[in-house]
Amino acid sequence: MLVAEAKAIAVSVNYRLAPEHPLPTAYEDSWAALNWVFGGGEDGDLWVQEHVDFGRVFLVGDSAGANIAHHLALRIKASDPDPKVKIAGIGLVHPYFWGKEPIGGEVTDLVRKSMVDKWWQFVCPSEKAGDDPLINPFGDGAPSVEGLACGKVLVLVAGKDILRDRGRLYYDELVKSSWRGRKELTETEGEDHVFHIFNPNCEKAKSLIRHMASFINQD
Repeated sequence: MLVAEAKAIAVSVNYRLAPEHPLPTAYEDSWAALNWVFGGGEDGDLWVQEHVDFGRVFLVGDSAGANIAHHLALRIKASDPDPKVKIAGIGLVHPYFWGKEPIGGEVTDLVRKSMVDKWWQFVCPSEKAGDDPLINPFGDGAPSVEGLACGKVLVLVAGKDILRDRGRLYYDELVKSSWRGRKELTETEGEDHVFHIFNPNCEKAKSLIRHMASFINQD
């Protein structure tokens, strides 16, 4: 739906999953795929070389995919005068960020707070638990968002999502930081986490797709 609306080319990364392949495998697989794209298809895929506009590449993901998009944009060295990988922007849909100490709605929703805590420990056993830099972009040791190597960021959250306040926090920290790219936050009221995947034909899902497509196509 997004490809049709944005009139764009999409590469969907089938990264290996935990627990058989513990993190950071998913990040490494996604980084390899991104470099494959900018290599013009390292297997001699002339179609990629001829049809991709390498000046307008976006990283867009839902949930865990949004988390990965954030980390890939940080991995690109913004200080490199001629980086091989150049990202125009990132679109974070219901980003999977977390933290050990509850914030916002997490304070009263202890059941879902505990559930997300346990999920993370399952896919990424870590002494830092929910404050591991892979899931908490503002935890101890996490790289600063000021290092995002892209020109704009769109954060989409859902009103009933337990992860909503983490997405809001991400946007607020971007605003407070010295990162000078364009940032935008939009909330879909009355919906839960990745509702657009479960009910892609509802009007709110269509609106979300149109919004992301507009973000991709805006100069």
